[in-house]
Amino acid sequence: MHRRDFLTSLAAVPALAAIQPEQSARPAPTRRGLKLGTVTYNIAKDWDLPTLIKNLTEAGFDAVELRTTHKHGVEISLSPAARAEVRKRFEDSSVRIGGLGTTCEYHSPDPAILRKNIDETREWVTLAHDVGSPSVKVRPNGIPKNVSEEQTLEPIGKALRECGAFARDHGVAIQLEVHGETTSRLPRIRKILDYGGNHPAVRVCWNSNQTDLLDGGFEATFRLVRDQIGQVHMRDLFVEEYPWRRLFSALTDMKFAGYCFAEIPESADPLRVLKYFRGLCRAYLNSCC
Repeated sequence: MHRRDFLTSLAAVPALAAIQPEQSARPAPTRRGLKLGTVTYNIAKDWDLPTLIKNLTEAGFDAVELRTTHKHGVEISLSPAARAEVRKRFEDSSVRIGGLGTTCEYHSPDPAILRKNIDETREWVTLAHDVGSPSVKVRPNGIPKNVSEEQTLEPIGKALRECGAFARDHGVAIQLEVHGETTSRLPRIRKILDYGGNHPAVRVCWNSNQTDLLDGGFEATFRLVRDQIGQVHMRDLFVEEYPWRRLFSALTDMKFAGYCFAEIPESADPLRVLKYFRGLCRAYLNSCC
């Protein structure tokens, strides 16, 4: 190295040192492609929006699913001005809205109740569009007594098709959570999607249930909806009866680039728990790839 080049390189060292703290202020992403978030149910249910954004930034999370009824206050009752403010808060931060979590469900045999849930879903889709959320989560919630399986699953599918068409027009996706005592069985989720015509704006929210291990086992049930998974919910990663390593491997193999949300219980030390969750998530990913 020439003397002039050597002196030039020394001059650059202070500048590099000066920018280092800013570069390391936020933890590195979990992994390129897959993005990590949390559901406000239940660990973040008592955080208002500023606290939510601050804590998730510190924990190194990419996004949040804002579940209805929690302190963040992002609800369909918001005024246009309040919606614009919510959108700006997230756009000004490194945390994104990964989805809106509703309690809309379409299994009731009562046509009036079914219509009410469809109409409410449309309101959530409009809110999602206004605040910058990519999706709205809905759910099946079981098969009513004295109603056959097909009489329940077909209306759910048709309702999803209607909601999916409305969502697509607003640039939003519908996430069907694998949910409900009887409807969390993946073959039934598959039937619901088929009854709905497999609308492109209707995706599956993989919910990491123990029922994933029935009906032929994890690989078989995952394969039933693999191509339509839009987001993932994860329980505590220390729950050993669930095959987390196989889930992470399956997501990696399909080059999943959506959100994986921690859906975990509240804690007296929530920020610390979220940091541990992120660490376990990274460890599973590194061991699978």
